[in-house]
Amino acid sequence: MRKTIKRTYRVSKYVIYKETLVDYKEHFWSFLGAFFGIGIIAFLQSHYLLEQENVFLIGSFGASSVLIYGAIQSPLAQPRNLIGGHVISALVGVTVFKIVPDVLWLSAPLAVAFSIVLMQYTKTLHPPGGATALIAVTSTGKIPELGYWYALSPVFSGCAILLIVALFFNNITKNRSYPVSNQWKRLLNKNTNTL
Repeated sequence: MRKTIKRTYRVSKYVIYKETLVDYKEHFWSFLGAFFGIGIIAFLQSHYLLEQENVFLIGSFGASSVLIYGAIQSPLAQPRNLIGGHVISALVGVTVFKIVPDVLWLSAPLAVAFSIVLMQYTKTLHPPGGATALIAVTSTGKIPELGYWYALSPVFSGCAILLIVALFFNNITKNRSYPVSNQWKRLLNKNTNTL
């Protein structure tokens, strides 16, 4: 019995250790991608936009960077999900804000809940999209003034910048490939459906 417990402990320790082991090169490329992706948006915001228009860098782009530079194999990090998830969520957030502008306890959950359902329906699920919808209903100042333009800029244009940088940095080495091929997606879907 004692021997079995020790063996199980050793195997578990090895499996857990191996599963958390990441190549240092992955960290390097993730860092560079996120640095340049967010850096370009921040540079454009700080150097080319007037102080009154200073809303090009939104918080949900940070979360998107984690996915598209750090978890590039995830189905949630694919280009369709990145752009579709953000744009759909931005449109939902603005719509909810226009319908229920001054009732935060109702508009915030409605925006996030509807954005999740629409992303699921359109197969563009991207978790930071929920934050994009929430930003649309909770922000003050310039974002509510933008109305539906919020979906175009900063959301779509910022996503386009992040995607271009991701396509460059995630394909710069032979070990990284972005976006994931359709064959790999089909395999992932097949395995998920059998569970």
